[in-house]
Amino acid sequence: MATTPIPAAGANAASNQGNYRFALTALTSLFFMWGFITCLNDILIPYLKILFELTNFQAMLIQFCFFGAYFIVSVPAGMLVSKIGYKAGIVTGLLIAGAGCLLFIPAAAMHVYAMFLLALFVLASGITILQVAANPYVSVLGKPETASSRLTMTQAFNSLGTTVAPFFGAWLIFGGMDAPEPVPGAVTESTVQLPYLILAASLIVLAIIFAWLKLPAMGKKDPGQALPLGGEAWRQRHLMLGALGIFVYVGAEVGIGSFLAIYLSMPEIGDMTTAAASHYISWYFGGAMVGRFIGAAVMQKLNAGKVLAFNAIMAVLLLAITILSAGKLAMWSLLLVGLCNSIMFPTIFSLAIAGLKHYTSQGSGILCLAIVGGAILPLLQGALADTVGVQLAFIIPLLCYIYIAFYGLNGCKPRGSLTETIAATKEAL
Repeated sequence: MATTPIPAAGANAASNQGNYRFALTALTSLFFMWGFITCLNDILIPYLKILFELTNFQAMLIQFCFFGAYFIVSVPAGMLVSKIGYKAGIVTGLLIAGAGCLLFIPAAAMHVYAMFLLALFVLASGITILQVAANPYVSVLGKPETASSRLTMTQAFNSLGTTVAPFFGAWLIFGGMDAPEPVPGAVTESTVQLPYLILAASLIVLAIIFAWLKLPAMGKKDPGQALPLGGEAWRQRHLMLGALGIFVYVGAEVGIGSFLAIYLSMPEIGDMTTAAASHYISWYFGGAMVGRFIGAAVMQKLNAGKVLAFNAIMAVLLLAITILSAGKLAMWSLLLVGLCNSIMFPTIFSLAIAGLKHYTSQGSGILCLAIVGGAILPLLQGALADTVGVQLAFIIPLLCYIYIAFYGLNGCKPRGSLTETIAATKEAL
């Protein structure tokens, strides 16, 4: 390419816009990749459940190790990124995630479930670093007033990854839609090695590309990325209720996705093979992708809290139908919950940090830690499924959506700090 020796006035701004556009294009591949990897867990759960003859509770340890990494690694990841910058943070996250994928090869060879869980934790640690670096990077690459638009666009590619992953995983791990129902002894460790070897190669290649790319140098010594946990933010009522909202939302979404293949393969529900059921996970996450675009348009005209409450109430009704019915009605009512999920995470997040001003970075850190709900609630759902059955265990996500409806209608309204609220209550009494 030819270069302009002396840029004219205004050319620097145009050049920056070009660089930003190129950087955003590159970053969308990351959002796709971590959405893909996260959703692949929903295929891995029935596979390892068959391979190791696990209970539902034991199978949910997969999500516990994966999402537990968010809670453990988020703060150190923020500190790391604040020292090395966004670009180096992305490269580091990609390499660690690639190493986690490679650990699946010895884990499969050793036939040890704990090794699979370790590999998942390392993989999720890399994804956490990637998120801590990439999300704010997208926000600052351009005009502040269009930051939410850029994030919505890149998150759509994240949803695309979650939609595509079930087809990829089901085909390579279970052998395709028409594969016979696998039984203990028929599933082998080697079938999981190829998908994660391909992922490892892809992540390492991406790390090399991002290390080579000339991207805007940003993020070093940014205190907002250190995710401080002390201070006034903890006393903000709407933030703390919002953190609980993130906790239960992620727990509900992950819990439903984790049980989908198992649930749909039940004779009284979908009466299909696990391989065929795995493909329907794409409908669940594809609904979230479609709903994200619809919700973004709707919330330009309607109150975000009310839209959140409406979606949550619809999710409650759909789950009630799922629990009380059977056959195709139970199957499709559960899949349609994905459409309701679409706007929940970004809406809860934005409502929770509204009005925090210079405490926004603290609030973001607290909300990031709340993603650990994806580790804890599916584990509880697994324990309940072992006791009362998979279908009745969906009562846990149903209760989660009831809380989210409350948050959209009432809990999201800033009313001063918790300290002020408690003091006012005492005075009223």
